[in-house]
Amino acid sequence: MGFSFLPKEEQYFTLFKQMTAFILDAAKTLNDMMADQSGEYEHHVKRIKTIEHQADEHSHTLQSKLNTSFITPFDREDIYALSIRLDDVVDGIDDAARTMLMYNVHASTNHSRNFAQIILSMATELEGIIAVLEKPQGVNHRFIEVRRLENEGDDLFHTAIGELFHSGNDPLTIIKWKNIYEKLEDTIDSFQDVAGVIESVILKHS
Repeated sequence: MGFSFLPKEEQYFTLFKQMTAFILDAAKTLNDMMADQSGEYEHHVKRIKTIEHQADEHSHTLQSKLNTSFITPFDREDIYALSIRLDDVVDGIDDAARTMLMYNVHASTNHSRNFAQIILSMATELEGIIAVLEKPQGVNHRFIEVRRLENEGDDLFHTAIGELFHSGNDPLTIIKWKNIYEKLEDTIDSFQDVAGVIESVILKHS
């Protein structure tokens, strides 16, 4: 199955690929931020914000193209949904990073580093899926891996929250990290949302 019977609209696939490049760049920066032992996170957060702005502009470009295209490679509502879901992933990474800076956090935890690694792994899988979206053959293992990583993220979230409330930390620290963990876990869930849209598209055209 493929959408190559509409070659004039292959630009959509290029736009989707660029969105996943933004996601991967933001995920790598988040991972670098969590691994930064200096605790100086501001430049990482600024880098992610720059990526988020670029991704947002790119999403608007994609949606503007959708409004003016006579022919699209697949259903308009699916193209719109995919563009929104892809942008949501970058927004989630940006939100988590900015929250750490806003809370004046200067040291990551093992759990936050693990969250960042899962996010980076999911970004890599998503890039692989989008890379072959025009002719999506042999990608089922990537969808399986995205679901596995999402389940791993759920387990990590419950472990992190459980340990947080048994840590004996002061209430303010607990509130800060609970919020950060929630934002990281929400970002992981947003990858599964993207995968769900893509799987639906593939099934419709199979």
